[in-house]
Amino acid sequence: MRLLLVEDDPMIGESIVDALKGLGHAVDWAEDGRAGELALGNDVYDLVLLDLGLPEQSGLTVLARYRSSGGSAPVIIVTAHDAVTDRISGLDAGADDYITKPFDLDELAARVRALLRRRAGKPRPKFFHGDIELDEVSHEVSVNSVVVPLVAREFSLLRVLIDAPTKVFSKAELEEKLYGWNDEVESNTIEVHVHNLRKKLGPEKIVTVRGIGYRLVVAT
Repeated sequence: MRLLLVEDDPMIGESIVDALKGLGHAVDWAEDGRAGELALGNDVYDLVLLDLGLPEQSGLTVLARYRSSGGSAPVIIVTAHDAVTDRISGLDAGADDYITKPFDLDELAARVRALLRRRAGKPRPKFFHGDIELDEVSHEVSVNSVVVPLVAREFSLLRVLIDAPTKVFSKAELEEKLYGWNDEVESNTIEVHVHNLRKKLGPEKIVTVRGIGYRLVVAT
């Protein structure tokens, strides 16, 4: 999934980015409120992590403007502001969750997973499609109950496809989901990941729709 972090503290920002990238997410990092608002204008994010005490523009202002412009991605406020009034202001401005610093990175990752599931209408952390099972918590994929080892990008690609198994994703859409600003993407990167997934899951599991993109095979 493609996430945006808006955070001005370098140490906190680096730790969050490293943790979420380690789980296979693509993470863009804006270090002030104005940069965060500009990034949100691209409308490519599945979830936003937003600090409140930002330079240039406050997090509450960024959030309020994002919601007023129709932005619908889930937003988790990640802040040192722990007063009840701050929590109320953040949630009333349109945040979906609120976590205060210092926090455990595993808890933050769990909150991210929960909001992404809620947005997709998936109450459980497991996804099923035919004989494929994907578990977000254990980060495991199995076919016919046999665990199939996937690298992070392969897991992320399958997560995107299984979330909307009838949708045909273009190469550009998949690149947007899997890669952030600073990631180098070769022209054939998506094709390589698809090829590797087919080798591991079975060649028939991912269908190429000529001239458009990729989707999962129809489940039987």
